[in-house]
Amino acid sequence: MNTKKTTLVATALWLTTAAMTFAASAHMGTWKLNESKSKMMAGEAKLNTVVYAETKSDKMKVSVQGVDKDGKPVEWTWVGKFDGKQEKTKGSTITDSIAFTVKNDRTNEMTVMKDGKVIMTGTITVSKDGKTRVVTSHTTGADGKKHTNKAYYDKQ
Repeated sequence: MNTKKTTLVATALWLTTAAMTFAASAHMGTWKLNESKSKMMAGEAKLNTVVYAETKSDKMKVSVQGVDKDGKPVEWTWVGKFDGKQEKTKGSTITDSIAFTVKNDRTNEMTVMKDGKVIMTGTITVSKDGKTRVVTSHTTGADGKKHTNKAYYDKQ
């Protein structure tokens, strides 16, 4: 998997991690990418909007919209719990599943997989005032080098 695709998956996963706890969670709601603060590798996909919502089945739904490195629309969803178990993504060509784990009331951890292999790990942390969040992801590119991206989001 090339570095650009890995980065897209990582960014998407960052966003997904935040929403799966409870309706009162600091992660819930709509988040918009703040490109001016974000530090991502060149040629990365931009996940512009991430929405975290509770489902009727006591699970969380994460919906992501953005554009890939070529400016083409990207849209995918994840439904599950923040219990550390891998759950399938729908609509993503980069990842098959994501597992989220609650670290504390403002931080979640994520593990992203494709074809049975971990392709990204990271954390999603909401600020104390609940207005911003940072998604930090770690990937290994096709070149074998490790990469870290930081995507900043503002609550809408």
